[in-house]
Amino acid sequence: MSGFTVAIDGPAASGKGTISKAVARHFGFAHLDTGLLYRAVGAKVLDGATAQAAAEALVPGDLEDDRLRSPEVAQAASRVAAVPEVRAALVDFQRSFATRAGGAVLDGRDIGTVICPDAQVKLFVTAHADVRARRRFAELQGKGVETTFDEVLADVQARDARDMGRADAPLKPADDAVRIDTSDMAIAAAVETAISLIEAKMAGSA
Repeated sequence: MSGFTVAIDGPAASGKGTISKAVARHFGFAHLDTGLLYRAVGAKVLDGATAQAAAEALVPGDLEDDRLRSPEVAQAASRVAAVPEVRAALVDFQRSFATRAGGAVLDGRDIGTVICPDAQVKLFVTAHADVRARRRFAELQGKGVETTFDEVLADVQARDARDMGRADAPLKPADDAVRIDTSDMAIAAAVETAISLIEAKMAGSA
């Protein structure tokens, strides 16, 4: 399917990444975790680069950095994402990916509102902050990262405040996005819900 775009937005640890990957596999679409772009920029900033220079020099290989899932890089990513010049430098990359032949799924914070406002399907995946913090805490424990639940919750809340409060492309649902609240939903059910919504849209546009 040429040019069929699925935009999936939502806050940290809402499940949007897992849902996006499953949806992409189901339909055979390409998938881009746009958060990795900002994490890669954040990692470069931690190494001493300026945010704008890091964004403008980003190459696909930078997305393979093993550090990108660390809490330090996550915080750095949230900070650089608030820099308008960084967002502008990454827009073309994301839009080009979104229009590729064969369909594409992009997940992030501003896909349905800014990057792909004309996406055929827009989903906003969310969950209560304490639920998202428990998920992230379990993930970090599994990786051997030493932290506490209270620290993870504070981190989630701080990222939410930055993402939702920034002047440039704040995190919010697109007006025509369908909300999926995963607070009390098993991941399989959330994936099934997303797939059903996309199939209905495909059938309507056929």
